[in-house]
Amino acid sequence: MPFIAVSGLTKRYTVGTSPLVVLRDLDLSVDKGEMIAVVGASGVGKSTLLHVLGGLDAVDAGSVRIGDVDLAGLEDAALVAFRNVHVGFVFQFHHLLPEFTALENAEMPMRIARRPPADRRARTILLLDRVGLSGRLEHKPGMLSGGEQQRVAIARALVMAPSLLLADEPTGDLDEHTAETLHALLREMHRESGLTSVIATHNPRLAAACDRVLRLEEGRLRPA
Repeated sequence: MPFIAVSGLTKRYTVGTSPLVVLRDLDLSVDKGEMIAVVGASGVGKSTLLHVLGGLDAVDAGSVRIGDVDLAGLEDAALVAFRNVHVGFVFQFHHLLPEFTALENAEMPMRIARRPPADRRARTILLLDRVGLSGRLEHKPGMLSGGEQQRVAIARALVMAPSLLLADEPTGDLDEHTAETLHALLREMHRESGLTSVIATHNPRLAAACDRVLRLEEGRLRPA
């Protein structure tokens, strides 16, 4: 059984008075441990697909199953808990809270899950060290470079030891050298943490380093 099983997925939005179909009868199967790249033009629906896989957006038709969990069968509170524990998100714009330190930002999912302070601090420090930020624990986002902020975001995404990592253009706002470094880090963390990862990207090098590359066109996925 695939770890991600999507069947007949349709997602539409209303623009003015007209429906806009973004994903149309889309199917996707991803085995546990795979790293999948999703490529396609801007505005084609890559972010929407990731939001659906992570339970941020509901679907209009079809089914989304992550592991043995049917997302449509979860009530709101259960869906929030599922996201926080089982899904790690990394976005192009890191969405760090400016008033909190790197340590506080990265530990936020554990704080939300009400994990004991000593446990969450130990886990977060370990991850920030792993992403090369052991000397930046008390720095707020405004004191960090773009690459460092994205490293904090990666640590935050992994702090709950999720089974699924969803990354939406994770290096799109970084210079080429920093992006390459982050690419390598994402691949290493994917392997070390036993993740299943879906990465939406315009970067051909990041896509080529994944196990499979799929192109999103006209609402459906096909091999790139």
